[in-house]
Amino acid sequence: MKSRAPSILSADLTVHGSIVSEGEVQLDGAVEGDVKAGSLTIGEEATVKGEVVAETVVIRGRVNGSVRARQVQLAATARVEGDVIHATLAIESGAYFDGLCRRSTDPLTDKGMSASPARSEAPASPSQSQGQSSSASSSSSSSTGAPAPRPASTPAAPPPASGAASAKA
Repeated sequence: MKSRAPSILSADLTVHGSIVSEGEVQLDGAVEGDVKAGSLTIGEEATVKGEVVAETVVIRGRVNGSVRARQVQLAATARVEGDVIHATLAIESGAYFDGLCRRSTDPLTDKGMSASPARSEAPASPSQSQGQSSSASSSSSSSTGAPAPRPASTPAAPPPASGAASAKA
């Protein structure tokens, strides 16, 4: 059996493109592209602008992009601007992390945060406001048309009205 040495990308190296390795990679330079490795260490002076995918990732430098790994460690010097999908996550005091993190049982095949809930909330808001307007217009049919817009802006009005209706009955 061969013992594989880690691939080291030194601080004076800049890569424009993707890096793929099944073994261990230590990155001390700059990468503008995706990095996929078995084990990845991003040094203090290193930067990655792209997606990071690995079994284990130790980030001491900068990452602008998503991180997907079974084990993610953000050191105190880390600066991550992007989403993190992980099985285990450790963040040291002093690390900078701006993004969403989500636990996944298989983060290597999980492609990212789903944006559909945010999109579904946007159309739901107008329909809910339309629903309130239609309920206000139905309540305006039982009362005069002029006061209808004011109760629509105060959703707390219907519960006292229902209490008042039960008191009348």
